[in-house]
Amino acid sequence: MSVVFQAENIHTYYGKSHILHGVSMEVREGELVALLGRNGAGKTTTMRSIMGLTPPREGSINIFGKNTTKWAPYRIAQSGVGYVPEGRKIFGHLTVHENLLVPPVTKGKWQIDTVYKLFPRLDERRASKGGKLSGGEQEMLSIARALLLNPKFLILDEPSQGLAPVIVQEVMRTVGKMKDEGIAVLLVEQNVFLALQLADRAYVLSDGEIVYDGTAADLDSDRERMESLAGISHA
Repeated sequence: MSVVFQAENIHTYYGKSHILHGVSMEVREGELVALLGRNGAGKTTTMRSIMGLTPPREGSINIFGKNTTKWAPYRIAQSGVGYVPEGRKIFGHLTVHENLLVPPVTKGKWQIDTVYKLFPRLDERRASKGGKLSGGEQEMLSIARALLLNPKFLILDEPSQGLAPVIVQEVMRTVGKMKDEGIAVLLVEQNVFLALQLADRAYVLSDGEIVYDGTAADLDSDRERMESLAGISHA
């Protein structure tokens, strides 16, 4: 499998605060990779570094074989990267349908009619304002909007955050479908149990450093190790 994304020894700062300390990781074609760690470990900073929102000061990021370390976020998105940020970031004053009209039209499977088929609930709520949607519906809308870019690499930051358990299962099934469609996925997730069920491989961050790099199955089978690596457990 070819490498879709690779970070090599990246160091990222917020002002003088050194957040990421030499993070290296990769996602290959057709893989779903989980990035785990407790709050404050540096997971969202890693996502922001990949997307050019908080570029690393040292190290390099390569996406689709190109060095994107200094690229602007819009250019990274245009290259085929979909990003679903923490907190959804939909337009609350726009309807569902208007939110889906925001991304530029791209060629590929994912068009407005196909995301409505993937998320029938959004089709039912297409005239509703984004701000009136439930948390689960907002997450679906955020994922749908990213899919309209027809990405080859999809990054999701805490998609289950704040959702009811039954909705979490639905969102995670959708994430699994993305992998089945051949999209490389990097999943940052607080629900460790579900993330490891879906993922091929996993990384664990602790205090801005990678402390685990291996298969998801190996980490999932060793609860004691999981808890010792960053205070993570199935519960």
